[in-house]
Amino acid sequence: MSEVNDSEGLMTAVALCAVGAEKALSNELKKLGFQLVDSGFGRVRFRADTGGLYCALMGLRTADRVLLEVGFFAAGDFDGLFEGARGLAWEHLIPAEMGLAVVKVRSNRSQLRAETSIQAVTHKAIAERLCDKHKISRIPEGGQTAEVRVYVEKDMVSLLLDLSGEPLFRRGYRTEGGIAPLRETTAAAILLLSGWRRKFPLYDPFCGSGTILIEAAMYAWDLAPGLGRRFAIENFLFADKKAERETREEFRARVNLDRIIRIAGSDGDSRAVSIAQSNCERARDLAEGRAPGKGIRPAVLTESALRGMPVLRARTMDKARFPFEMAERDAAESPEKTSAGFIVTNPPYGRRLGETGEAERIYSEMKKLGGHFSGWKLAVITDHPGFESFFGSKADSCREISNGAVQSYFYQYERISG
Repeated sequence: MSEVNDSEGLMTAVALCAVGAEKALSNELKKLGFQLVDSGFGRVRFRADTGGLYCALMGLRTADRVLLEVGFFAAGDFDGLFEGARGLAWEHLIPAEMGLAVVKVRSNRSQLRAETSIQAVTHKAIAERLCDKHKISRIPEGGQTAEVRVYVEKDMVSLLLDLSGEPLFRRGYRTEGGIAPLRETTAAAILLLSGWRRKFPLYDPFCGSGTILIEAAMYAWDLAPGLGRRFAIENFLFADKKAERETREEFRARVNLDRIIRIAGSDGDSRAVSIAQSNCERARDLAEGRAPGKGIRPAVLTESALRGMPVLRARTMDKARFPFEMAERDAAESPEKTSAGFIVTNPPYGRRLGETGEAERIYSEMKKLGGHFSGWKLAVITDHPGFESFFGSKADSCREISNGAVQSYFYQYERISG
């Protein structure tokens, strides 16, 4: 194919994630069988063949993008950057009819610091190589475009080709969200970092558009998040339709929608609940291989209406009881008798409410959770660094994690009580 392959036919790829979610992403990659190379802020490098690239694109829950590392070389000046970029076999990757864009540049602790100049020189070098090898006079404009990223660290340049296209957090089930919605990939990351597994009940008292609940259901069903979407890799010269088809078939065979899972959510905003209901139905459609919107939309989702999808109803915090009471189930499965479970939530915060004081009042009200869910684990993501003081209890662990451009904090409590 190209010189990006080593003697074993493997390539180096980079998966991008929220800063703070690298551990969750690394664990995912290892579980899928990949060999890890290294990791840094918001990224993990790994080795893969072409089939493995499709596996990563379809199967990773916490990755925002998957990139192919086309080249890695030293460059202390712009001549070195130009020669290094032009010396790579881009013509084996990018077809003659495709456009070219250098969409992102990052430089750290390097002699090459002017990011706009790095962008221009890299684009010129790749364009010259493509025009020369493809025997074309100029790079096409409009239509499909190959997107390249440049990372320079300590005078070492990494040139990366985006294989994702649309960001991987765009699963296809969420067409609208609330104010500052939680990214799907960040929701998946906090679920995995919380330690939740499908054998435990899960409750989100501030479910918003339902993202945490849906990501949990997809995980419990073994539904690969990228199973129902397309990727930029399909437009490149090294695309392998057979590998893509086999990977999709393998992931499809793993899906089990008949699993009994205990997932529920509530929210005080009736509009948010309506959005969550619609998103839940679209997720179910995608899981069943249907075009979103073809199914029946119930007023309230219950486990009997859509197996395993969340129970949702507008309610306020002070009235909250375990919401599985809205689903039909045997007395032996009564949630009041459940002593172990997880609350994973993204409560409203100042940026979402437009008022920090209101967010702090809600955090204080969350103390009531211990009375209804004594012994449960609690995981909270919020942008408020003082959450613990208003909640009235110090978290067992806290890590910074980004949600898009919002710097947030992930608090974990091993056991809450009234």
